[in-house]
Amino acid sequence: MDISESLQQAITQRIEQSEQQRITFAEFMEMALYQPQLGYYAAHSRTLGPQGDFITSPHMGHDFGELLAEQFADMWQALGQPAPFTLMEMGAGQGLVAADVLAHLQACYPDCFACLHYIVVEKSSTLKAEQQKRLSHWQSQGVALSWQDLSEVRCSTGAASPSHSITGCAFSNELVDAFPVHWVELRENTLREMWVGVSEEGFVPVLGELSTPQLQNYFDWLSIDLSGHPDGYRTEVNLAALDWLKAVSEKMSRGYVLTIDYGYTAQRYYAPARSQGTLQCYYRHGHHDDPFAHVGEQDITAHVDFTALERRGDEVGLTKVGFTQQGLFLMALGLSDRLSHRSNPQANQTATAKTIQAIMMRREALQQLISPLGLGNFGVLIQSKGLTPKEIARPLKGLTIPPMMSMGLKNELKGDGR
Repeated sequence: MDISESLQQAITQRIEQSEQQRITFAEFMEMALYQPQLGYYAAHSRTLGPQGDFITSPHMGHDFGELLAEQFADMWQALGQPAPFTLMEMGAGQGLVAADVLAHLQACYPDCFACLHYIVVEKSSTLKAEQQKRLSHWQSQGVALSWQDLSEVRCSTGAASPSHSITGCAFSNELVDAFPVHWVELRENTLREMWVGVSEEGFVPVLGELSTPQLQNYFDWLSIDLSGHPDGYRTEVNLAALDWLKAVSEKMSRGYVLTIDYGYTAQRYYAPARSQGTLQCYYRHGHHDDPFAHVGEQDITAHVDFTALERRGDEVGLTKVGFTQQGLFLMALGLSDRLSHRSNPQANQTATAKTIQAIMMRREALQQLISPLGLGNFGVLIQSKGLTPKEIARPLKGLTIPPMMSMGLKNELKGDGR
């Protein structure tokens, strides 16, 4: 029996042991992605990158991590150069961002690097092992680098500090989209929930009552009126993201929360025209909308509701600093200079076919990071906690628009306003 079959058997057993012979889609998604030793992220070490099922910004080269490091150094300055300065990366993938951030801070901002405490919060033991292998040389150099559960994050001294222990930045890239979501459907103007059952053909959706009143309350909380939506309208609710943001805020004393992901504002997310929601599955660089295919062998995601993150932040002590698109964010941090200078031949470099090809590949990688049709249209939400009025008034580098940036390019990067 292979891993996928073992996972399907475990999910089937969970369903058969439940009182009503069904589980919520959120529970199904949790098991499909994170079941120990069997789930997609728990059992596979090569799910990401060119050889996996999808690529993320760090796979485009070192630039993404290095530009994030520029923002982190700017945050360190904004906070008055605190020591220690903690970076907490949640969902660190293969450790590519951490490696690039550490290298760039060491090379370009040694004073900030000397104050750094880097915490990785990673749910997947398989990915954690890969991260630890990639970053082991930093630990051997004495860098304060640790892996911790979010609920048990401690301050840099190692002392028990269950809350308000971090001064710095808690950040994530394409994490929230992989949180388990509830699947809901509108029938005769009543919100219903899509559960998961099992038949001879495999896993099947089962329409039933809401598993929790929080699902209806979610739309009321966001002032989303579903009464005019078509019958059969189907979408997702990410309650896990609300709990996660509260847990992150509880660990923050002073600093920022930076969330990068694909998503929409609530009004766009729950527009009547988006009648089938945003649920997507990724398998071998292809995507489809059947979560019951390739169970344990494919990623399952749903877009992020950034309005919900902003409002939840307000409730748990986080203040919105700004929201922008990844393309604008990276351009403000210096990607435009890299496009202009670093992708050109060096003065002492002969323009051969090989160097020209390398330049073209580098240009393409940089442009993918800001493409309004892809990674460049990801949302970037920055929230803060515990800042003084002076610190709040100070603009962060990634939220400014470079003077040389034309309005035409700015509008192009905004794309469809995702």
